[in-house]
Amino acid sequence: MIKNGSTIMKIIMCLFISSFLFCGQALSSQKTHTVFFEGEENELHVYRIKGTQSGKTLLIIGGIQGDEPGGYLAADFYADFLLEKGNLIVVPRANFPSILKMERQINQDMNRKFLDDNISNYETKVVGVLKKLICESDCFLNLHEGSGFYSQNWESEERNPEKFGQSIIIDNSVLQGKEIDLEKMAGRVVEKINAGIENKGHFFHVNNHMTNHPDSIHKEQLRSATYYAYNTCKIPAFGIESAKILPLEQKVRQHIHAINGFMDMLEIIPKNPNIDLKKPEMQYMIISVNNSIPVVVEEMQRLKINKGDTIKVHDIVANYERGLSVDVLGLGNQFNDLKNELVVHESTRIEVKKDFYKCGSVFIDIDPQASKGLSKVSVVETEAVSDLRFKLRINNARLFADNNSRVTVRMGDILVIEDILSGKVDPSNYVVNFKGFVGNLDNNSGEDRGYAIPISEKSLLKRYSEGNKGKIYHVITTVDGKEVGKIFIDVQP
Repeated sequence: MIKNGSTIMKIIMCLFISSFLFCGQALSSQKTHTVFFEGEENELHVYRIKGTQSGKTLLIIGGIQGDEPGGYLAADFYADFLLEKGNLIVVPRANFPSILKMERQINQDMNRKFLDDNISNYETKVVGVLKKLICESDCFLNLHEGSGFYSQNWESEERNPEKFGQSIIIDNSVLQGKEIDLEKMAGRVVEKINAGIENKGHFFHVNNHMTNHPDSIHKEQLRSATYYAYNTCKIPAFGIESAKILPLEQKVRQHIHAINGFMDMLEIIPKNPNIDLKKPEMQYMIISVNNSIPVVVEEMQRLKINKGDTIKVHDIVANYERGLSVDVLGLGNQFNDLKNELVVHESTRIEVKKDFYKCGSVFIDIDPQASKGLSKVSVVETEAVSDLRFKLRINNARLFADNNSRVTVRMGDILVIEDILSGKVDPSNYVVNFKGFVGNLDNNSGEDRGYAIPISEKSLLKRYSEGNKGKIYHVITTVDGKEVGKIFIDVQP
């Protein structure tokens, strides 16, 4: 969404992606979209929906912790609502950097920064906006996923009073000063959610943290968003916690049932509720080279440029409008390269994500003919090939390895599996796993591209090497769990 530049540029962009951009058209008086920190890594999107009839305002926040997709995917649906009565403020992705990394936090836990925090980072800026939104509202829902299953009594390690899953959290039974019965409100919504759950072991329960009580076992919640709403803004606030272990679609639907329950209680009436859990798919990108008129590059196409050219991804067109990001592999920042100007010196790939889901790629090829004076930018199709080709880096020296080939490394080397450059399918769909190395102990997805892998006895698990000797390791490539390629890593002293 280009806000600066020539009129011609804007017209062309509108023609290319008229379904994606507003192109200056007047927004409906019932819905506004505000972007805070535009162009920064922590870009924050806030959607306000005003009903035809006045009424209560419900604030919905998802993604304050990035490893809880059930919450932010549920919140996302409400950004498209129109209302007959009442108002919504929707923040689907409060912590977009942590969502892209599928991690709870980046610098600090954002949901622990609402009280007595003087550390300055992007989380601080986002929390500053969220505080204002909370105090503008009549009721606040913070959507989460919790560990285990909450139970008022100890039943097991995974089902006890210290767990959060399948509960609606309140900070006290009554909102002091306004005498609003929070326990009763949460109980009514719990009944509605449980009416759609067959497995009684997955029922929701009201979870009163009694946050400011001397005997509370959840003193950390004094720094949470819901306690800020309760204590400072004096409004009803609830944490909706689906259990992390449940299937994603089930978690999303339970959050939606909870939101609908509170909307009904507040007499907020929607015009067009819509639920569609379609698979994310990128269609094309809008890319400019050296600030020229942008071109359309479709999924799996190749954009041929010259060494040292500057590229900029202006927009992504996909079957979703929100939660999209791009990663120009090997360049840019670690979160989102959308709208960044980047100088390209070697061939690479641009990967698109919808939240943390990889959903498409285009290739950037340095044109070998450029030295002969052929500097024209062009877009060409990528022909599917049967053999994989791997792009590696050993101690900052780049090399390429064909499928089933052998790569020699030495103890003390640093190996990086940068990418796959060819194959039958989009490289985003592959999982490339160095057997015997774990890049992220908290989220071992099996995907090892991009990690700096130390070649050492401490970092590599010998039992995964051939014959348990620590001499030959395998890098296995799979699609949907099926092996489609392999390279061998020979470790020398």
